[in-house]
Amino acid sequence: MASASSSSDSDTGGASPPPRKKHRASAAEGAGEPGASAVVTGLSGIVLGLATHSPHSQATSAIHFNRSVVNNLSSSMQSNGAGQGQESTDLSCLNSAQNGESSTAGGTHSNGLLSSTDNGNGVGTSNGSATGPGSGTSAAPTASGSEVGSLKKKKRLSQAEEDVIRLIGQHLHGLGLNQTVDLLMQESGCRLEHSSATKFRNHVMEGEWDKAENDLNELRALMHSPNAIVRMKFLLLQQKYLEYLEDGKVLEALQVLRGELTPLKYNTDRIHVLSGYLMCSHAEDLKAKAEWEGKGTASRCRLLDKLQTYLPPSVMLPPRRMQTLLRQAVELQRDRCLYHNTKLDSSLDSVSLLLDHVCSRKQFPCYTQQILTEHCNEVWFCKFSNDGTKLATGSKDTTVIIWQVDPETHQLKLLRTLEGHAYGVSYLAWSPDDMYLIACGPDDCSELWLWNVQTGELRTKMSQSHEDSLTSVAWNPDGKRFVTGGQRGQFYQCDLDGNLLDSWEGVRVQCLWCLGDGRAVLASDTHQRIRGYNFEDLTDRNIVQEDHPIMSFTVSKNGRLALLNVATQGVHLWDLQDRVLVRKYQGVTQGFYTIHSCFGGHNEDFIASGSEDHKVYIWHRRGELPIAELTGHTRTVNCVSWNPVIPGLLASASDDGTVRVWGPAPFLDSQEADGLNENCSNMDS
Repeated sequence: MASASSSSDSDTGGASPPPRKKHRASAAEGAGEPGASAVVTGLSGIVLGLATHSPHSQATSAIHFNRSVVNNLSSSMQSNGAGQGQESTDLSCLNSAQNGESSTAGGTHSNGLLSSTDNGNGVGTSNGSATGPGSGTSAAPTASGSEVGSLKKKKRLSQAEEDVIRLIGQHLHGLGLNQTVDLLMQESGCRLEHSSATKFRNHVMEGEWDKAENDLNELRALMHSPNAIVRMKFLLLQQKYLEYLEDGKVLEALQVLRGELTPLKYNTDRIHVLSGYLMCSHAEDLKAKAEWEGKGTASRCRLLDKLQTYLPPSVMLPPRRMQTLLRQAVELQRDRCLYHNTKLDSSLDSVSLLLDHVCSRKQFPCYTQQILTEHCNEVWFCKFSNDGTKLATGSKDTTVIIWQVDPETHQLKLLRTLEGHAYGVSYLAWSPDDMYLIACGPDDCSELWLWNVQTGELRTKMSQSHEDSLTSVAWNPDGKRFVTGGQRGQFYQCDLDGNLLDSWEGVRVQCLWCLGDGRAVLASDTHQRIRGYNFEDLTDRNIVQEDHPIMSFTVSKNGRLALLNVATQGVHLWDLQDRVLVRKYQGVTQGFYTIHSCFGGHNEDFIASGSEDHKVYIWHRRGELPIAELTGHTRTVNCVSWNPVIPGLLASASDDGTVRVWGPAPFLDSQEADGLNENCSNMDS
């Protein structure tokens, strides 16, 4: 197809536009002396025996017996030249047991956390056999002379190892496995959290607010920011106030508000809101207005989560820290996965933590699912509707075809044909509600068609002047207005009936876009730039400046990024807010023909573009090299469109007169699926 030249008016300024095709331009430690294993086993039984004998007299006699055994073993080891420097370590373990640091059934555990109800069974193992009431196994086995050997030296844990143990302990505590946490902390020598933090936690959960306030004084010295105490106290008193109100203790609540919260002189706006809760007629009204769960475990746990943010992790771990780290790891793997194109549940229950996250290329829209051949000439444009249920294609054959997308099979079938566009159709725009479709022609077209998609009727045929060039259009987010223009020197804002509302003179427009605020219009012009125009205050400003003609551009859903097809350069990604060039994508062949690229896939993580080398290129938004090249078209691919609702559906329009619909590989066995990869080249590095 030959390039079409466009005229320019001398009074509009700027260089004449380039010729254009159309407007779209360890086992080693256990290998000691023969008696080493037996000695360690004996000591383990001694220590565990202490934990399982509850009568004081039995514990005392066992302690004296254990000391005697340890001294004898130590002397024997020293005489054999083994185990030097290890006695103090194991004695400290015994002393810990003698001082009552072993776990007890019920009450407060050695890790400082409240225990769950004990089932009454003793805890302890010796050589893999359970010891406890009625087990019939002695808790303190004797050691013969042949069993004497070197004791294993207790390994000093690194900071990272201690952190991991604390994270595991916190997670197990959350599961209610408190005795397991006690044993873990006792054996590792770690502490789950500071004793002051433990007291604070318990007092908060029990609703003992005065004691919790006193605990804050102990925590003050452990905190990095002294001002955090005021914030924490405010949160405590707020919970206290709300619980008084729920219990109907209005006078007590009023005293907290006036005598405790207000003197803090912190967050007075919130205090005013809290005071309004005094007017609540009943508890349910209070919960609804305060958006509060009510007195009990749920609201106090949420309070603790907020309080923990002010405490250093060395004092109290952030809530559910292990789950947070695991979730971050899963999300990072997804982000690094080149072909991840589905929305998954953010909970850890939906993934396997035992395997790395990997998406197969067969799940990606790399395979031709359908070839639409109803057009009888070059297809210049294609665009999915906003709800993803339809595809509109425009052609040089003067028709627009609306295709229906089957929600189950994702196959497309012809819905209706819109005829009468004498110059051909080079641009299409769906209204925000998908009720209307606007069609524009190439450079020499001065007409615009506004179709009712539901009925197939032409609502408006607009032409301001026979000398106009209406080659681009963009809908206002309100769906009641649109802007249109071309390269003859102006663009217009019109209503649905084609009535002119505003115009901006002196701008030779290449492409248009309305931002989400409804006030600003972006327009690329023949000065190789994109400027923002505001019809309300009649101001304009420069946003993007390129060194070569901008043939087309599109904007991401959040309005932050713009994707440009630049003549002879290819596809560029710009940050509209920071006004910087983010990335240049490689591979595509782009001359002076108009090619329309698009954002797409889940979370708009991908970018696709046609090319003059007959291919469709796909990039991950964060990578410059293509992750896939789709072959099958036999002439220039003018436009691509990614379904906004179905991430695995992509369409491309070409000068070969066809529209190709791309999707994942069919459900075939692995050998057949591998054979389908002829039209999807893997570009992974």
